[in-house]
Amino acid sequence: MSATQSTGTAPVVPLRGGAVFPGKVQEIAIGRKQSYNAARVAFEESLPILVLVQYDGSIEHPDADDLTPVGILATVLALNETQQHGTQMRVRLERRVLFDSLVQTTPYLTGQYSPLPEDTRAPDDLMAEAIAYVEEYAHMLGEVNRRLLSNLRSYRTAGNLADYIAGLLSMPLENEIDLLVEADGVARLVLIVEYLEQEIRIADVRNKIQQEARAGADKAQQDFMLREQMKAIQRELGEDTVSFVEELRNKIADLPLPELVRERAGKELARLERAGDHSAESGVIRTYLEWLTELPWGIATEDNLDIDHVRAILDEDHYGLDDVKDRIVEYVAVRKLAGNAMKGAIINLNGPPGVGKTSIATSVARAIGREVVRISLGGVRDEAEIRGHRRTYIGAIPGRIIRSLRDVKTSNPVIVLDEIDKVGSDWRGDPSAALLEVLDPEQNHSFTDHYLEVPYDLSQVIFITTSNTTRTIPLPLYDRMESITMPGYIEDEKVQIAQNYLIRKQASGHGVATTDINFSEAAIRKLIHNYTYEAGVRQLERQIGTLIRKIAVSVARGESGPFTIDEAYILDQLGPEKVSYGVAEEEDEIGVVTGLAVSANGGDLTKIEVSLSEGNGRLVLTGSLGDVMKESAQAALTYARANARTLDLNPAVFDKTNIHIHFPAGATPKDGPSAGIGVTTALISAFTQRPVRKDVAMTGEVTLRGKVLEIGGLKQKTIAAHRSGIMTVIIPQANVKQIPDLPEQIRAEVTIIPVEHIEAVLDVALLAATGEPWGGHLPHAEDETRVPSAPPLTDSSAERRPAA
Repeated sequence: MSATQSTGTAPVVPLRGGAVFPGKVQEIAIGRKQSYNAARVAFEESLPILVLVQYDGSIEHPDADDLTPVGILATVLALNETQQHGTQMRVRLERRVLFDSLVQTTPYLTGQYSPLPEDTRAPDDLMAEAIAYVEEYAHMLGEVNRRLLSNLRSYRTAGNLADYIAGLLSMPLENEIDLLVEADGVARLVLIVEYLEQEIRIADVRNKIQQEARAGADKAQQDFMLREQMKAIQRELGEDTVSFVEELRNKIADLPLPELVRERAGKELARLERAGDHSAESGVIRTYLEWLTELPWGIATEDNLDIDHVRAILDEDHYGLDDVKDRIVEYVAVRKLAGNAMKGAIINLNGPPGVGKTSIATSVARAIGREVVRISLGGVRDEAEIRGHRRTYIGAIPGRIIRSLRDVKTSNPVIVLDEIDKVGSDWRGDPSAALLEVLDPEQNHSFTDHYLEVPYDLSQVIFITTSNTTRTIPLPLYDRMESITMPGYIEDEKVQIAQNYLIRKQASGHGVATTDINFSEAAIRKLIHNYTYEAGVRQLERQIGTLIRKIAVSVARGESGPFTIDEAYILDQLGPEKVSYGVAEEEDEIGVVTGLAVSANGGDLTKIEVSLSEGNGRLVLTGSLGDVMKESAQAALTYARANARTLDLNPAVFDKTNIHIHFPAGATPKDGPSAGIGVTTALISAFTQRPVRKDVAMTGEVTLRGKVLEIGGLKQKTIAAHRSGIMTVIIPQANVKQIPDLPEQIRAEVTIIPVEHIEAVLDVALLAATGEPWGGHLPHAEDETRVPSAPPLTDSSAERRPAA
């Protein structure tokens, strides 16, 4: 390297948007007044000019920090002004120099510079590689200039070759600045080689994509020409086939479409003809017309309107469930009389798992002779699942309702919307809002799917929805449905279902239908009591299946039977008892009441325990209780305090006693007001020392005045009491109207006592006291501290006088 130049100052021209390199003559556009002044002074006074590059081209008046630390010292050869291009400065770019500082800013920039050593190294391998890359890159771009390429071999140093190549390439500003400030010539040439390698790889990929696209276009054009020639040949041979457009036109003409739908189909068909086979839009239109023509417009299955046949099929498939069966028979009867003027039914079957909601819906379709479609709504959060996607989206399809009609090829199926209480909502929409139109008899005759964008008649569809609870169903949606509660089965019903349905079904499913298998009734009852805990029969069927599989193993080993399943066999095969239902207390106890509750498994017993201890009147509530149940306990305590004298209790005892009310099964959340009379009875029993009858269960809300208010879930609660062997149930008087809806066996075997006031509950549930009341008896009148009575507020006999 050599360094012969000296330090100096020169006018400065800062460049924006690009860099220049030494060793060539170049035109530079002048746009700023400062730059023009600098160029004019340098040209008129034959001074060198310092060409620098701005990092940020948007800065109008740069300072030293905004300029590159290395610039090009140049000579101004000419200064031209043209109307088209403005002021142009023609310069000969001499050499790199180190930019030290700005010494003047007006009327033009003047900078101080110092020399940079010149790099004279010339590695042959690197220079040959760079020249080869430049030639390959030029050939790939199709911009081969023989004169420019021949000049590559005239440079004798790596730095000069790098500067020449950099002037030929169009690089990003960041790369140009890196090359400009790099004083090492070999390093500059390495940067050039790396950049060319990357550009060649990108150009290879780009050329490959273009070739594939060109080949695809050529293939499409070739296919089009061959199809046209084939059509011409077929026409000459008299074998002309109907085009897809003509096929769709014929389908549309044959279908009994509503006028609005026919008009829309005609417009889409005309668009398809205009678009042509190779248009991207034609595929979307074609798919839409296929969906439109595949729907069962005007196609309906014929209903079996024989009422006796329908009832027989329903009874054959399911035991009990008279409410559902009666409603379907009513539908068939009205349909028989009113014909198509009757709209489809919209029924909600609500009940715990395993009671047969989904299977009875399938049985309804078989009884009437309709197709059935099951749509599970559990976890659905996208409105488009119901209404479909608009055609503007890629891969759009209709919603589940329209798709199900296409699949069953009839417009009047039974559609089962399973788990409607588990529909969710998020940013994609609320599916329950979309169901409002589907399940509204006044609107679903013109249901519009987002994809079809034409109305479709759903009025002849029977919609049967299922749910485990109605609390999570939005009220506007629930209002559109006729809800039938399926609370569960009593024990005798489960025995009948097992004997007549489940055993036969499981034996057939496990290949032992012809084997002699006998379940004793005691064995079935043991399964119900000690191996299942449910309102329905799903777990019971699963346990029966387990026993049948044990027998299947024996049959597979060569045993022929007969096989008898009794209680001992169950204990041997299924192991120790896994479940115990709530049972009645073994003896009458003080402060312990048997309440009734409703859970996901139907009705159940719940114990209410009250314990008293000396203290300061603190009330403790335990058992994972909700706010409503806590408030119910507070109301019960207030009633007891307010009526202490009536109950022969010392009112002061409540301030000296800590009361602990506990509901066992503490891991199970509990809430609701129906334990009110149970808590009140337990409290009064504990204070009066009167035992509670073990054979009595109760349910009802209590007020501060002791009135007993109506509760829900009466059927489930009475079933739970009957199942547990409790044959006396106290209920609110307001629930008497629901007694006819209870199972016949419950009404016959359980004594139901309606009450209006808590006093009637105490008369039935409490026995005679076994000792003195807690805190002693109420003091006699003569022992009490006498308090003078207050004078009357008014004297009816006295003359009224105006106040002064």
